[in-house]
Amino acid sequence: MPSPIVENEYPIELTAPDIAPYKAGNTGIDYITCFDSGRPGPHVMVTAVVHGNELCGAIALDWLFKHDVKPLHGKLSLGFMNVDAYFSFDPATPTTSRYVDEDFNRLWTAEVLDGPRQSVELTRARTVRPFIDTVDMLLDIHSMQRKQPAMMMAGPLAKGRELAKAVGLPEIVVTDAGHAAGKRMRDYEGFADPAGPKNALLMECGQHWEAEAGPLAIHTALRFLLVNEMVDADWAAEGLAGVELPPQRFIEVTGPVTIETENFRFVERYSGLEVIPKAGSVIGYDGDKPVTTPYDDCVLIMPSRRLDPGASAVRLGRYVDMS
Repeated sequence: MPSPIVENEYPIELTAPDIAPYKAGNTGIDYITCFDSGRPGPHVMVTAVVHGNELCGAIALDWLFKHDVKPLHGKLSLGFMNVDAYFSFDPATPTTSRYVDEDFNRLWTAEVLDGPRQSVELTRARTVRPFIDTVDMLLDIHSMQRKQPAMMMAGPLAKGRELAKAVGLPEIVVTDAGHAAGKRMRDYEGFADPAGPKNALLMECGQHWEAEAGPLAIHTALRFLLVNEMVDADWAAEGLAGVELPPQRFIEVTGPVTIETENFRFVERYSGLEVIPKAGSVIGYDGDKPVTTPYDDCVLIMPSRRLDPGASAVRLGRYVDMS
């Protein structure tokens, strides 16, 4: 189970939708549904609840199902990933349902998936893996521990940045290679091949349970489907009413701060996107070792509240011109 952190620091403003009606699907894999247009085109997929306490993705998929989404070409799939963790969500202890045994979003290498280790999350990942192998374009919807502006995690490649630009939401786009603790689903196989046509984005819709995260997840999913020409603009207009695309800013991550000891602490309460002006500034301690910024104007990306050895305490980056 995840290490305990302060519960109820943030109010639960979202309601977890009932996803049980989507269990049967039509793919032979529980909680994955594929709509086939019968016309040539890519296989586009939107996924949710990779972490069980992140409700906004489930809200977006529920909205798409209830609005009878259908692809104009190719195939469109909607998938709920870590359903065991999602069904354990309890508003009284909302952080404990992130996963059951281990983080579903640190398993996505052949070495891990083909290896001997066993867990609830690995069982599910191995079940959905053959289906993920058929996906050309992936949007994986997430949310964050702390209240901060939403971010699109575009990965380290130019093709990810270009797709994030096309989607146009949100303002902040982060280019990064992920975590030392393991590979994310958005970085799996062809998604991470710079020469390949497959592509993926991971959307962080703000704090896990803030009211704005639900609508933003819907807006992002609709923009992703429009960019991939999967849905008609008139059909999407209802869900995108009033949405304006902001000027985007890009942050290039140079690396994560990976926790080495049982006693990591930040020197201040960072929420994320703080810019530390001077190189060498101390932002925390890992045991007795100071953790310092490697360059001027260093941006702190998603400082964690869960400070376990081997995990990322924070990622360090800087604003770059991607025009």
